[in-house]
Amino acid sequence: MTSTQPPICDYENSDYQTRFWERGGRAYEDRAEAIALQRLLPKGGELLLELGAGAGRNTPRYTGFRQVVLVDYSLTQLQQALERLGGNQHYIYVAADIYRLPFVEGLFDAATMIRTLHHMAEPQLALDQVRRTLQTGAIFILEFANKQNLKAILRYAFKKQSWSPYSQESVEFEKLNYNFHPKAVRAWLNKAGFALQEELAVSYLRLGVLKQKLPIDLLTKLEARLQSTGRWCQFSPSVFTRTQAVGETPRAQAGTFFKCPVCESKSVEPYGAMLICTGCSREWPIRKGIFDFRIDPG
Repeated sequence: MTSTQPPICDYENSDYQTRFWERGGRAYEDRAEAIALQRLLPKGGELLLELGAGAGRNTPRYTGFRQVVLVDYSLTQLQQALERLGGNQHYIYVAADIYRLPFVEGLFDAATMIRTLHHMAEPQLALDQVRRTLQTGAIFILEFANKQNLKAILRYAFKKQSWSPYSQESVEFEKLNYNFHPKAVRAWLNKAGFALQEELAVSYLRLGVLKQKLPIDLLTKLEARLQSTGRWCQFSPSVFTRTQAVGETPRAQAGTFFKCPVCESKSVEPYGAMLICTGCSREWPIRKGIFDFRIDPG
């Protein structure tokens, strides 16, 4: 962990789910992600960590897991997810900073991070935290925004953009919105302790004119065929990777789950409508079914 906390992209009080997905003409993108997840997800498991869960759009797709832990920094996004999915034992809702995940080591046997890494100013730190929480052999599915996409290549060739899609440096096209080169992402994953198993090229047909002219069922069929090209080349705007956690990580001890993100004590005990860390006496509130581990929620 660096001495300076990386900046956080906060969707608090955002209408992102409604504006971008439900009313934004993103049915094709949603189906494309569903196809990718169906191909890459394990058939089943015990405990899946969903990072950047937002309002729970993808959560119902993790049907093979006994429990799913939804993590997002935005409390209001998680409230929307809870309203959609319900407050049953199958889902656990946690508001937290991805750079300081409040979970003990070796807890999860799978994790996903979809449309989230592109908000990370320090992606290596985020991926290191994810690996820490996973058991050896756990499957991690990561999606990232690809700077080496066909549109960027053409714009660069015709001098419509200054940055090169071929360099491995990240591109911040808006504040806390980054595109990454596939080689850079693979290097970060490898350094964090993940072995690459498969890559999919996703959303090649994202152009507005195609979505307007072609029926969604045809777009979906074409998408299903195109995704496998990611095994050889990645020129799509979105790339999905399936990796496996490697190296020795002891499984979390029975009865342990949360870890204090401030002092890193594994002794976090329930007390009324909060959790209390016995190591530093920090209090972490439970807000209407959501565990709030944000250090500075504002």
